[in-house]
Amino acid sequence: MAAAAAAVTLALTGCAASTDDAAEGETITLKVAATTTPMTDVVQAAAEVIEAPYEIEMVEVADYVQPNSMLQHGELDANFVQHPPFMAEYNAANDATLVAVEPVYLTQVGMYSSKHGSFDDVPEDGQIVIPQDASNQARALLMVQAAGLITIDPAVEETVVTVDDVLENPKNLTFTEIDIMSLVSAYPEADAVFLHPTFARQLELTPEEDALALEQDEAFAVSLVTREEDADSEATSALVDAFHSEGVRAKLEELGVPAAF
Repeated sequence: MAAAAAAVTLALTGCAASTDDAAEGETITLKVAATTTPMTDVVQAAAEVIEAPYEIEMVEVADYVQPNSMLQHGELDANFVQHPPFMAEYNAANDATLVAVEPVYLTQVGMYSSKHGSFDDVPEDGQIVIPQDASNQARALLMVQAAGLITIDPAVEETVVTVDDVLENPKNLTFTEIDIMSLVSAYPEADAVFLHPTFARQLELTPEEDALALEQDEAFAVSLVTREEDADSEATSALVDAFHSEGVRAKLEELGVPAAF
């Protein structure tokens, strides 16, 4: 954890801070975790505009589960690494009470292939690589269904669909579930693989030009997350204002990422 928590440090104080904890004129630092661009870019942009007495310390983490555990145990004031369905999955598995307080930007996820130019070209017994977490797995499977390759049980809520809910699979496709941070490594061999735009860029892939299918659902907007007991605090309000600032909007526009506010 210590190795993963390299930070852009703008000040040093404790977590779960409020103006009641600070003497007059004292700076209060709010620790916010982020993983990769554009999440890290957004946190940096928010840090530049957050109003006194607050400052932001960005804590860089190496995966998407660690920042939820850190937040749950009071090591962070907020994190900016996920969409609400992923957070809800973590809450259910860990008896946690994290809440998404504001959506910030939309993600255009896609299915990509190094072998095929269309889902129609995916062969019998083809291999489709998808995330192992339920919320992102659902997004991947729904894109495969939209391409006409499988049929999913319509009685299941879309944000929690898994491979167990596939009713028809006429091409006998194999769905390989792996950690979302490892999906890039599956791209060369798989017939299709699910990728977030950040990981697609690592492979020099452009969503509009290279994806077999794309999805951009507002339900999966990357959101600022905190603990339920802190959701209405002055500190959280200051974070929300900073993350919804014109500075953040300008950074998102610069990166070509659609804002959710």
